[in-house]
Amino acid sequence: MNGVVFHIVSGHSFFTGIFLLVIAAFGSTASGPVFKRVTTLSFLIGAIAVVVSSTAISYWWYAVAAMASLAWTLSWFKTTWRSRTAYIMAGTWLVAGAIELPYHITPSIASSGDRSITIIGDSVTAGVGGDEKSETWPSIIGREHDLQVQDISHVGETAASALRRARSQEIAGQVVIVEIGGNDVLGTTSSKQFGSDLNELLWHLVSPGRQVVMFELPLPPMYHEYGRLQRKVAAKHGVILVPKRIFLSVLAGGNSTLDSIHLSQAGHQGMADCVWQLTKDAFATREAGSP
Repeated sequence: MNGVVFHIVSGHSFFTGIFLLVIAAFGSTASGPVFKRVTTLSFLIGAIAVVVSSTAISYWWYAVAAMASLAWTLSWFKTTWRSRTAYIMAGTWLVAGAIELPYHITPSIASSGDRSITIIGDSVTAGVGGDEKSETWPSIIGREHDLQVQDISHVGETAASALRRARSQEIAGQVVIVEIGGNDVLGTTSSKQFGSDLNELLWHLVSPGRQVVMFELPLPPMYHEYGRLQRKVAAKHGVILVPKRIFLSVLAGGNSTLDSIHLSQAGHQGMADCVWQLTKDAFATREAGSP
């Protein structure tokens, strides 16, 4: 995966953009043509970096930050506003970064008490190509770590079809991994419908004593609403959300994909290793007591 693409889709460009906007704010308080050029360039690149990151902070905070940025822009015509608006703009964007930062921290998972795991996913999990010799990551993680794996992933799965499939059988795992939503984003599902379908899916999956872990969606530019709704629904149901950079790090690995999205055999191994690192604490107590 191209490094620039990874930087944008992982959400890292949001923080890069904030850094450049802060530079622009403070650079505008200095005098001289060099500072003016640096300020202008930093502001333009920073604003673009924030927009294309599709970072799903609330719209009202985006509005506050946009108003602060507009006030700072207008200060170029009324220089007595310059310092005050520069500090306001910088502070506003720094708060936005602080709001977003927790979504980039790797979550922890508590001990589950048994070694069962249910996996719900699309073709990234189910695999494509029909190679009988290939092994998908749910199968790998079960074999390598002696887990009882219930794999109900399916090619082409959406949040709506995953709900129907989950309803057709009993969910056995005390830990449930959800890798779903890519086909909704890239397909014809509206963001509103996706939010509704995902809400129903998580409502069905969540139960006392069960931990549901969901991969956050890597989003194309300007698809903020899908991410906002995913975060909202995850918080509503107490679902653990895995930062999108973690999934992307698997896709970005050498020879990890067949077509930049679907996993090769090396990619399935990388995904199995990734999921184990996320979930191993859930099975640590039992494993420690094993002979």
